[in-house]
This record gives sequence, C-alpha cells and structure tokens, in this order.
Amino acid sequence: MRYGTNDVLKGVDFTARRGEVLALLGPNGAGKTTTIEILEGFRMRSAGEVSVLGSDPALGDEAWRARLGVVLQSWRDHAKWEVRELLAHFSSYYREYREPWDTDELIAAVGLAEHSHKRAGRLSGGQRRRLDVAIGIVGRPDLLFLDEPTAGFDPEARREFHDLVHRLSDENTTVLLTTHDLDEAEKLADRILILAGGSIIADGSADDLSREMSTEAEVKWTRGGRRFVHTTMQSTRFVHDLFLEYGDEIADLEVRLGSLEDTYMALVRRFEQRGLQEAR
Repeated sequence: MRYGTNDVLKGVDFTARRGEVLALLGPNGAGKTTTIEILEGFRMRSAGEVSVLGSDPALGDEAWRARLGVVLQSWRDHAKWEVRELLAHFSSYYREYREPWDTDELIAAVGLAEHSHKRAGRLSGGQRRRLDVAIGIVGRPDLLFLDEPTAGFDPEARREFHDLVHRLSDENTTVLLTTHDLDEAEKLADRILILAGGSIIADGSADDLSREMSTEAEVKWTRGGRRFVHTTMQSTRFVHDLFLEYGDEIADLEVRLGSLEDTYMALVRRFEQRGLQEAR
C-alpha cells in the first residue's frame, strides 16, 4: 500500500486457515488498520494479490460480504434502537445468503439478555461493546475481523468474550483480531503476526516466537525460609543444577517463561536496531 511515495505496507504475506484465531500486533502506525481494511474490501491496495474466502476483496459482492463479520473499534449510531430489534433487523439482511444466529440465542451468547429491550444509547460502555460484537457475528461469519474487541470490558465480560471466540473457532470461524492487550492475544490466538515498518516481522505461536527470541525466564523458589529470584536464559539447566545442589531444601518453585509481551518487545527492538544499522 503506497501513499504518494511512502510505502506503508510492503510485501505483507500470510495465510489464515479455517477455524484459526490470528492476532495482528504491532506498534502504532505499523499498518495494522490498513492491512485489515484491505482484507475487508474497504480500502483498495496499490499492488499485490489478496484472496479472502476465495475472492479478491476489491471485487467482493454481497454474497461474499455476507460471509464476513466486522467489529470496529467503536460505533456511534443506532442509539435509538432497542437491542433486540436492532439485532433482528440486521439478521434479516443475511437470510438471503445464509442462516443467521437466532436473535435471542445471540443476545444470550454476548451477555445482553437482561438488556434486550434497552435502547442502545442507554447501554453502558461495556454493554455497548457486547452489542458491537453481536452485530459483527449476527450472520454467523466464516471470517471475523475484531478491532480491539474487549476495550471497555470488565474482567468477567472479557472472560465470557474469550469463551465466545473459542466457540466460534470450534465452529470453524476464522478470527483475525488486532489488540494492544498482549495477554489477551496470548490467551486467544493460535498464531501471532507482528507487523512493523509495513512488513510482517514474525509469524508463529506465542511459544514459537518465545523460543525464537530465547527470552529470559524468571525462576523463584524458597530455601530455609528465604525467597530467591533468578533470571536465566536456560531455565531447565538452572533448575536441574539447583536441585542437584540443594535437593529437598528447595520449596515453592516457580518458573515463569518469557511472556508474549517480553517476546514482542524484543522482536520490535531487534527490527528497529536493524533499521538503524541499515540507515547508517
């Protein structure tokens, strides 16, 4: 994707499989939104080939669009509609192409059963976000795009949403989400894509990426009533040596491997350092 003489995306290449949950991560300005909008058919690419559900998004017709679900970062319309009538209305658009969710089942699935007769404008921020998700999945999409889906969710709502994503994935819905919540990405995604400088710089599961970067692990234990903490690149060898030396004196052992956040920061820093070296 080129704006003037500036290439904001260059050689972005990945494949999403049926029923897979992918998280697209990257710094602000990396090109995540542009990538998603090209895949959704909302923005025309400058060059390259794109296939989404077997079609070029730039040429997608109504039947193709009926197979997509989109949850934007925020909505500002529909304030005067009641939740149930709004979802029933959206559901009617899909019947020509596919079998949508039953409206009451959908309302229950997103946790809005007690608010089904409220106007959208009277919902709390978290409840409105649940409605956004319901609108995005009302047509039982084959492919679902989620942009910061749990912004404004409390912990309980977030957990329920994660269960819903896993349910959709089990039903063979492919999910592509963008989020700044790396803990959420680690819990939800089968595969992580990291976009930086307009290109994919990493592609793999959270564990795969962690092993690739060999991020430090944190080992905690107690001995003789004292608490110890040690960071190491070789946690298995360190724990082995620890037990060889102290045996049963070791208690309350914990090994915390590098998190996705640690891996993400390491990968982005490595990319930025390479860019600086090439610039010199």
